Amino acid sequence: MNAFLWLLVPVGLVLAAGLVTSFYLTSRRPRTTFQSPAEYGLEFEELTFKAADGLRLKGCWIPATGSDRAVIILHGHGGSLDGDIHRAPALHAAGFNVFLFDFRAHGRSQGRLATFGYLERQDVLGAVELLQHMGLKRIGLLGFSYGGMAAMLAAPICPYIHAVVTDGGPARLQTALATRAVELHIPQWLAGPLAWLTIAITSLRLRANMFHYEATRWVGRITPRPILFIHGELDQYCPDFNDLFAAAGEPKEVWRLAGVGHTKASEDQPEEFRRRVIEFFNNNL
Repeated sequence: MNAFLWLLVPVGLVLAAGLVTSFYLTSRRPRTTFQSPAEYGLEFEELTFKAADGLRLKGCWIPATGSDRAVIILHGHGGSLDGDIHRAPALHAAGFNVFLFDFRAHGRSQGRLATFGYLERQDVLGAVELLQHMGLKRIGLLGFSYGGMAAMLAAPICPYIHAVVTDGGPARLQTALATRAVELHIPQWLAGPLAWLTIAITSLRLRANMFHYEATRWVGRITPRPILFIHGELDQYCPDFNDLFAAAGEPKEVWRLAGVGHTKASEDQPEEFRRRVIEFFNNNL
């Protein structure tokens, strides 16, 4: 009996760790950055719209007069649209309407659960539907990290998305979570199993197999629409990037940056970043 109890203690601790990590990663992220397009001399409108499953989301619309092309910018985990507003001026100057919004459970949008792409697909679908109602005919996605994951999961189920750029969108959630665990000082040998357990517990909470909703399983379904990958070779959250790129169908492009970390391309080479992204959308929208 004592031996059984001694076995239950470590098992219980492991399960508790997985449960705590699941709640931590999926918990609501408040708005921490405050910016306005007006700071860049841009006219804008704050909009409220519904995700495809009915959740109310907050967005920011920056119109380009006479253009039927739009780029939706998708922020990273724990962020909000505010952190990406600085990316709008270059796109707007190139003739694109720009739409940014807070994912569910982020910033000013409704929702209590962040789900790393599974439910965020519904947010992207809602944003696309909104732009279609506004008369936009050519729509592209520009996603960063978490937003890149959402882009790669949403585009396969939305034919109205015409082009995708993902900067640092992880190939596999388990790999990204294991990296995050190491950053939180979890031993390397434990990080992988804890990441797996966290996803398993999250799957039970969401009543969905989260292992199925990883980018490597979906990115190939974006074809024949084009995708541009931006990958820093030092991206700790995507060491398996080659698997992701191999899984994508044609047409596909990649910009690899030696010595650059996770979503740091626009900081390391801002002019080249803008040039490549704008050229890609000009060619494909």
